[in-house]
Amino acid sequence: MITHIRHAGLVVADLEAALRFWCDLLGFQVAKRMDESGAHIDAMMGLEGVKVTTVKLAAPDGNLVELLHFHSHPDKPGWTGTPYSTGFTHIALTVDDLDAACQRLAEAGATFSAPPQTSPDGYAKVTYCRGPEGVLLELVEVLQP
Repeated sequence: MITHIRHAGLVVADLEAALRFWCDLLGFQVAKRMDESGAHIDAMMGLEGVKVTTVKLAAPDGNLVELLHFHSHPDKPGWTGTPYSTGFTHIALTVDDLDAACQRLAEAGATFSAPPQTSPDGYAKVTYCRGPEGVLLELVEVLQP
């Protein structure tokens, strides 16, 4: 039925802060930025008067995250899902050096639930952190191919 996953979408309250986090800290690149409005987007979302900026961010491997900033229909930020919440909970990202990534993210204000942990089989080192908008990220450094 499907051919591939297209992107994961994330609604943000502060687009510029989100871009600094996803691009400057994590290394995503802006692939496309659009200001959208009109009948098509209204019909697609089932709303009236939608004005939204969408930014597609590409990871080094080509996978996409889409940031959406609604100018017309602001929501209350503060989703506080956990790794065990029902529904989508987190985005997992592979990093080259987890300790360096954690240090850089912590210096920028990201919070961590625990220090990095090595899996029992020694395959990977993993931790969770919270970025802007309370988004939960799983950061993984593969130790053994």
